[in-house]
Amino acid sequence: MLTRRPRRLRRTPALRQMVRETTLTVDDLIAPLFVADGSGIVRPIGSMPGQAQRSVDRLTSELDALMELKIPAVLLFGIPAHKDVTGSSGWDATGPVPQAIRAIKQYAPDLAVIADVCLCEYTSHGHCGVLADAPGSGDVLNDPTLELLARCAVAYADAGADIVAPSAMMDGQVAAIRAALDAAGHDQVAILSYAAKFASAFYGPFREAAESTPAFGDRRAYQMDPANGREAMREVALDVAEGADMLMVKPAGAYLDVISAVRQRYDLPLAAYQVSGEYAMIKAAAQQGWIDERRAALESLTAIRRAGADMIITYFARDAARWIAGGA
Repeated sequence: MLTRRPRRLRRTPALRQMVRETTLTVDDLIAPLFVADGSGIVRPIGSMPGQAQRSVDRLTSELDALMELKIPAVLLFGIPAHKDVTGSSGWDATGPVPQAIRAIKQYAPDLAVIADVCLCEYTSHGHCGVLADAPGSGDVLNDPTLELLARCAVAYADAGADIVAPSAMMDGQVAAIRAALDAAGHDQVAILSYAAKFASAFYGPFREAAESTPAFGDRRAYQMDPANGREAMREVALDVAEGADMLMVKPAGAYLDVISAVRQRYDLPLAAYQVSGEYAMIKAAAQQGWIDERRAALESLTAIRRAGADMIITYFARDAARWIAGGA
């Protein structure tokens, strides 16, 4: 005779909801936005259906939707009009991200604004920092890049960013940015560190969206080898020691084990980035009728939460918020 019947607690929606171990709420979601230099721009991103580059003057409708859905935060990426070898548009006070920060803080002051800190969108070669002199080498010089990342972070803090998020995977970037922010009087601006960022194949659509594909080489000399979990823990430990206020694992879906390990070892707030390729795969399969988009998206987001993430950066933020409000 059976003495245990787990199915008893799965029998009805009410029972399943009552014993559900992991929750997904709108408070867990962060919406990425691509901000383009110029005006009157709403440029759809072909590989990311539902996403677009927008100029600052065309952000209003997006912000209205986010506020109506009560999504608490945005993560900003800039698409500049000018690129050069050092990525100087990244710290230009009139660039797309500082402009967007000021506009958002005026129009939607309760929205938390996170500014990505990297140079790949701003450099003419598409790499995340200063290159060595050898033509086409793709060798990014670590320490000279730190100074430029710090300048970007200060520019975003000057504009009103609540959080800066260094993603270049340069050694010592958190410490350099913390020192620069404090020296500039921005000791209250938090750092969300891309602590474990892997050299992933899932970034492809983002590189179209941010116009940041490297002109040569790749980023495997500074982003992490996808095979390495223990190294991720070392990277996280370094960023914690350097003063990171929050941590991030990127990508999310293929790295649930890393998210779980970071959650178990550290008590700082933990974000996970459901990246463009993860989003695009679900969208493409749904368009073919192969999967149910809503169920697949919510299942993937719930899995990221179950692994231990407190916050999820996701291109599904708006849709997920609607689905949650309507009952998952």
